Amino acid sequence: MKKNDRIVTTNPNGGWDVKGGGTRSSAHAPTQKEAVARGRQIVGNLGGGDLSIQDRDGKIRAKDTIAPGNDPRRSKG
Repeated sequence: MKKNDRIVTTNPNGGWDVKGGGTRSSAHAPTQKEAVARGRQIVGNLGGGDLSIQDRDGKIRAKDTIAPGNDPRRSKG
């Protein structure tokens, strides 16, 4: 997994997580739809990358390549 890539996966305590390469989640949402939307936003703000979406069984059901977003905190240069 590249630095900007994220995966949407179920949380064992309920809901859905957006995870990167680390142990902590980047975000948590009650529904998969909300987690996917937040994951797209995170990846776009990081400069673009891939978002993988798992089903409840942990199998990748979809992948999405996200273009760089318009994050005002990032310098353009």
